[in-house]
Amino acid sequence: MSTLRKLQVVSPVPADIDIANSVQPLHISEIAKELHLSPTHYDLYGKYKAKRLSEDASRLINTGDETNIKSTFGDSFSNEMVVDLNVFGASMELIRWGMHELSNLIHSEGDVRAYDGKILEGTNNTPIVLLSVIDELEGSADGYYVVVGGITPTPLGEGKSTTTVGLCQALGAFLDKKVVTCLRQPSQGPTFGIKGGAAGGGYSQVIPMDEFNLHLTGDIHAITASNNLLAAAIDTRIFHESTQTDKALLNRLCPPDKEGKRTFSNIMFRRLKKLGISKTKPEDLTPQEVNKFARLDIDPDSITWRRVMDVNDRFLRKITVGQGPEEKGMVRETGFDISVASEIMAVLALTTSLADMRERLGKMVIGNSKAGDPVTADDLGLGGALTVLMKDAINPTLMQTLEGTPVLVHAGPFANIAHGNSSIVADKIALKLVGPGGFVVTEAGFGADIGTEKFMNIKCRYSGLMPQCAVIVATIRALKMHGGGPQVVAGKPLDRAYLTENVPLVEAGCVNLARHISNTKAYGVNVVVAVNMFATDSEAEVNAVRNAALSAGAFDAVLCSHHAHGGKGAAFLLLDKDLRVAVGWDVDGVGVDLGIAVQKACENVTQPLKFLYPLDISIKEKIEAIAKSYGASAVEYSEQAEKQIEMYSKQGFSGLPICMAKTQYSFSDNASAKGAPTGFILPIRDVRASIGAGFIYPLVGSMSTMPGLPTRPCFYDIDLDTSTGKVIGLS
Repeated sequence: MSTLRKLQVVSPVPADIDIANSVQPLHISEIAKELHLSPTHYDLYGKYKAKRLSEDASRLINTGDETNIKSTFGDSFSNEMVVDLNVFGASMELIRWGMHELSNLIHSEGDVRAYDGKILEGTNNTPIVLLSVIDELEGSADGYYVVVGGITPTPLGEGKSTTTVGLCQALGAFLDKKVVTCLRQPSQGPTFGIKGGAAGGGYSQVIPMDEFNLHLTGDIHAITASNNLLAAAIDTRIFHESTQTDKALLNRLCPPDKEGKRTFSNIMFRRLKKLGISKTKPEDLTPQEVNKFARLDIDPDSITWRRVMDVNDRFLRKITVGQGPEEKGMVRETGFDISVASEIMAVLALTTSLADMRERLGKMVIGNSKAGDPVTADDLGLGGALTVLMKDAINPTLMQTLEGTPVLVHAGPFANIAHGNSSIVADKIALKLVGPGGFVVTEAGFGADIGTEKFMNIKCRYSGLMPQCAVIVATIRALKMHGGGPQVVAGKPLDRAYLTENVPLVEAGCVNLARHISNTKAYGVNVVVAVNMFATDSEAEVNAVRNAALSAGAFDAVLCSHHAHGGKGAAFLLLDKDLRVAVGWDVDGVGVDLGIAVQKACENVTQPLKFLYPLDISIKEKIEAIAKSYGASAVEYSEQAEKQIEMYSKQGFSGLPICMAKTQYSFSDNASAKGAPTGFILPIRDVRASIGAGFIYPLVGSMSTMPGLPTRPCFYDIDLDTSTGKVIGLS
């Protein structure tokens, strides 16, 4: 337990970045010692970065046979160190049991969970966990699986990430449980836009916070590059097909080698098989076969693949391309999405192996031929190249919380316009590492109506994993808004209604919480409500929320002050007299803490996982099942949506789950409709298909897949202290 870090909290709570920067890193050699690695086992790359051994060297080291190590590698030993370890110094402190226990696993004789030294590699100040861990821990029992969602939020956010981190700090640092937090990598869109970063906040954060929010290990950049390479290939193929004969296309696609022989590249055999052509030499193709093979004949009007970038830019929502004189009038209308809305991000989140990712990337449909046949990334010859660009991104990044508990960061946010959950890979690795009695806490984006719904009906379907508990994060502020309180606007001071006690307003807003509880319970999990406490909340208001939650069927409802007190605030607020005095509450009050409530909820689950809809019904029936959970009385489809649904059904894609793109600010399509609206008609503007990821993607109302910047974005506050090199103003 030497890696535990005891927080020295102060009041008022400092800025998030100041708290994160207050932790000083140890030299990487101190981290290596915790892993039982001697200086002969790694090469230093600066103070906080080192290279791990190659696979063969690591295996020998893990057996402790230094004689064999030296005899095997001799003087060249240090040159064999090829994989980044790069653990983050003091902030890492080998993350509590995470690294400490993993090192014990390595050296445990006969332990079936020993991983042959493949657990870590990385760049900058963070390691990544290799995918091979899943295979090497196969057969080990899983820990408890907990998903954290929320009520319908205000534009300020209700502290879902903060609660996720605080809960894990409570479980690990105070309740002595093995725990791994699984979070999504933040997008730079909100980081520089309205909402800020997603590392949590106060004394419940992931560190190093600036690296977590900015670039990290480059996964989102890899997605951006992959997505835009495919976009470029689409327009380029249309251009070249418009100017060349079938024979000329074939000759350029299969150029002669030095001996004048033409061959198909490996990826071309996928298209040949799809077309039912068994020939292996280009010269053996008939003219008809040449036409079928070489000419994709993409219908420009059918293209659904858009370019992406990881910033908010409303002016890129609708653009034209091909206006250069050399493109010979190949102008078409398209647009940009934010990078995390790319299907490639969803592929990363839902894949289960490198081979699975390769297949999913190749199956991504970008549009149709003029004959109505789907055109895929593999048809464009790009599936393999995309996999190469994404090969490192498939490995989760290992980080830590302020209190030294481990965090796996993988996949991306935005459950309103994307899948919005952390990856299956990260969750599976974490469940094996914590083992029976341990906890994996994963976060689902925005409210439970979209994030948790997609977690259950999409992610759990593909992973085969079953959660035991779902946490719903609520705030008094958001419940007052849903009860009829004034509009909450980011960047503007809160109305007095949110700063003074108003129990009736809270009670009225609990209809929103009650619907989220009812919807989530229907999946067969126990629901725990976490009330994220603010200084202006009164005891009477919190009691009103607790009573409403229990009446709606929650397993428990718990007050949390993890922002101000770290894991202790999620573990002992209602049991710790000193904390109760600190917030000015009745010292004799009683209750249960979030960590214990989640533990009890996991231990007492009695039902199997239930999905909201079966996969063998029509696309419309699945959309309508989800709409009913929102409170809609009917669904209305635009002409474009009807056309797309008919096409995807004919193409054989109707058996996929549904990923709704809908506003996060209401159960309905109308962001101003608060509380728990009923009887509304849900409009479906368009329907897209993410075939590689494995879902149909309806767009509800005016939902945009490229956010815009506000009048006063977060970037006004962000700067660099040039004397220390530290980031300031990041939230």
